[in-house]
Amino acid sequence: MTILPQQKLDALLARHALVESELASGLGPEAYVKLSREFAELSPIVEAIKAYRDTDKEISELSALIDDSSTDAEMRKLADVERHELQERRERLAQQIRLALLPKDAMDDHNAILEIRAGTGGDEAALFAGDLFRMYERYAAKQGWRTEILSASEGTKGGFKEIVASMRGRGVFAKLKFESGVHRVQRVPDTEASGRIHTSAATVAVLPEVEDVDIDINDADLKIDTMRSQGAGGQHVNKTESAIRITHIPSGIVVFVQEERSQHKNKAKALGYLRSKLYDAERTKRDAERAADRRGQIGSGDRSERIRTYNFPQGRVTDHRINLTLHKLPQIIEGEALNEVIDALVTEHQAELLAAEGVA
Repeated sequence: MTILPQQKLDALLARHALVESELASGLGPEAYVKLSREFAELSPIVEAIKAYRDTDKEISELSALIDDSSTDAEMRKLADVERHELQERRERLAQQIRLALLPKDAMDDHNAILEIRAGTGGDEAALFAGDLFRMYERYAAKQGWRTEILSASEGTKGGFKEIVASMRGRGVFAKLKFESGVHRVQRVPDTEASGRIHTSAATVAVLPEVEDVDIDINDADLKIDTMRSQGAGGQHVNKTESAIRITHIPSGIVVFVQEERSQHKNKAKALGYLRSKLYDAERTKRDAERAADRRGQIGSGDRSERIRTYNFPQGRVTDHRINLTLHKLPQIIEGEALNEVIDALVTEHQAELLAAEGVA
């Protein structure tokens, strides 16, 4: 049994009790909302700590009963069975607590910007990019998230050459951050008369949405152009000069937003998108420096890294980073079983973090 950091657990219990008492003391609206959020975040681990300690106490009492020479054999046997069950429960609770104590990614609770671009494969790659977008859109709907297209460039035979969308909801970035990389598809295109299997690819990038406080942008570094919206930028494509393209001169990063009819709204969304791109560029640089010191089971998030293959003839999806293969391609591409892949990636990441913390 791995020993838990009891002082840290005591501190969490004390903080939870303090926040609870402050919430009952008649705070102002802003402070109340902030503390309510903290209380909600602390409650699950506090419940696990209390359950862990209660279970540990019961195990000690049963051990004393078993060790007592006056306890009859039948009672000792029953107590030993119960103790074994409680020991298993205590280990499950300990694992739950260990995971809750792992260092959190500061961006996990943020919304995300999803970028999908057709890669090698021409029209088939654009169709695949469209399939990937619909997969994420349906998965997002199942999570209760809201998806909003920021810009899109349609393929000549359907799908998208490029599509950018905002996804908003609880824990969006935490769930989607491992999706960045090259997704490959193997299937027979509808246009292929000979039935030959083609291999195409699309690149996915998931960026955390960041607020003004996260990264500062100097107006003097921006070149802002207005133009007409085109393609599938929203339900009603307008023909006014409302689309916005912003170039960040120092980095060369360019963003384009055409979703809204209002130029002002598109500019605000484009600035938010740019902020996310700049933050992601800095984050990628830091991660690359850290990657030299660690193995990185989930991968670097490098956009050029092939992470997953969707093989239609065999009906399978393989995630190459964790050697996971699921013969559920129709359910995954429909967004229904994508959670099985994402949950496996999150679990592997947690295992890596635990190993780094020195916990087997």
